[in-house]
Amino acid sequence: MRFSVIIPVYNRPEELRELLESLVAQTRLPDEVVVVEDGSVDKAEAVVNAFMDRLTIYYYFKPNTGQGFTRNYGFERATGDYFIIFDSDAIVPANYLELVEKHLQESKLDAYGGPDAAHPQFTPIQKAISYSMTSPFTTGGIRGSKKNLGGTYHPRSFNMGFSRRVYEKIGGYKISRMGEDIEFAIRIIENGFKTGLIPEAFIYHKRRTDFQQFYRQLRFFGRARINISRFFPAELKLVHAFPALFTLFLASIPVWAFTSKLLFSLAVGVLSIFSLAILIDASRKEKSLKVGLLSVVAAYVQLTGYGMGFLLEGWKRLREPKEHKETGEFMEYPS
Repeated sequence: MRFSVIIPVYNRPEELRELLESLVAQTRLPDEVVVVEDGSVDKAEAVVNAFMDRLTIYYYFKPNTGQGFTRNYGFERATGDYFIIFDSDAIVPANYLELVEKHLQESKLDAYGGPDAAHPQFTPIQKAISYSMTSPFTTGGIRGSKKNLGGTYHPRSFNMGFSRRVYEKIGGYKISRMGEDIEFAIRIIENGFKTGLIPEAFIYHKRRTDFQQFYRQLRFFGRARINISRFFPAELKLVHAFPALFTLFLASIPVWAFTSKLLFSLAVGVLSIFSLAILIDASRKEKSLKVGLLSVVAAYVQLTGYGMGFLLEGWKRLREPKEHKETGEFMEYPS
C-alpha cells in the first residue's frame, strides 16, 4: 500500500515545517508528500525545499480557491493507493502511518478518520480549546469517537484517509469551504464505501491560538452546518441547533433579570452547574486548574460562536429564493 500525504497550506510556512518534521520522524515513512500552496502571500516553498533530501515531496503553487479545491489539486497529482489528508497545523505522532497501515490491512476500510489531541507543549489556551472541541459538555463527545449521529462514522479532513478507488468513483470535493469535509464524507458513505474511526491514529491539532480566532472559526463552522443542508437537507438535525439555543438562552438572561427573578435565578443556577462541571472535568483530564478555568471560557466561546454562525446562516437560508437553496456557498477563508 502506497501512501500519498496531501497537505493544503495557506500562509502557514512555520506550521508546515513542524508537520513535515513529524512526517520525517515516522516509523513508516509516507511514499510521497504533496504540498499545495493555495495562493499564499507568505509562501512555504523554501520550507518544502529543505525536506527534499528526507522525503519524497512535491510542491505546487496555485491561485486561492479554498482548501477543498486545493486538496483536489493534490489528489490529481498524487500517485499513491491511499490518500491521507492533514491540515497544515497538525503534528503527527511517530507511529501514525505504521498504525494506519496495520489497521487498514486488517479492516479493509475504504476511508478512515482519526481523532485529535493537545500536545503536551501546547499553550494552556490551546489545551483548553482542544478540550472544548472534544468535551461531552460541548460536542456530546462524538468528535473523535465511534459514536455518530447517523450511526455511520463520518471522517473529517483534518485527519482523514481514503483509497484511490474512492477518489476514482466519487471524485474530490464539490465545495471548497463551508462544510466541504462533511459533504465529502456523506458522498463517500452514500456510495457504499466502508468508513471507520482508527482511535489510535490521532494527531496533535493546534487549532487557533487565542479565543478571538477560535470564535471566528466556530462561527464559520456554524454557518457551514447550514450550508450542508443546501445539499443534504436531511443532514440538518435538531442536535445541531443546540449551540444556537444555548446562545439564545444566554441572550435572554439580561431580560429575565428585569422581568422574573425566579427565571433569572434558575438560569444562573443552570449556567453555574454547567461551568462547574466543565471546570472539574477539564482540570482532572488536563491536570491543571488553569486549563480547567480556560476550558470554561473556551466552551462558552465555542457554543456562542457556532450558535451565532448557525443563526445568521440559517436566517439567510430561510430568505433565499427556492431555486437558490441547493447551490451552496463559496466563501472566504475564516480569518
